[in-house]
Amino acid sequence: MVRLRLKRLGRRNRPYYRLTAIDQRTRREGRSIEELGHYDPINQDTSKQFDVNEERVRYWLSVGAQPSQTVRDLLRKAGIDAKPGTAVS
Repeated sequence: MVRLRLKRLGRRNRPYYRLTAIDQRTRREGRSIEELGHYDPINQDTSKQFDVNEERVRYWLSVGAQPSQTVRDLLRKAGIDAKPGTAVS
């Protein structure tokens, strides 16, 4: 099963994450199928904190990919619902 989850990058005390489509059995920093965006929790500018390719995320959700809880929350903040074909208002 494909999951949408975060891959941790960056250095110690300065995390940086990539939003990836990845097989659920793969380790956190393992090989991903596709990279869909990034999340920088340290960035003070909230508009630059989370960047995502909405079209590709909607595609992966439509073919059955399951987002992790953290990714689901981030997508909800960005206006993308975890259910395919719907948008949060």
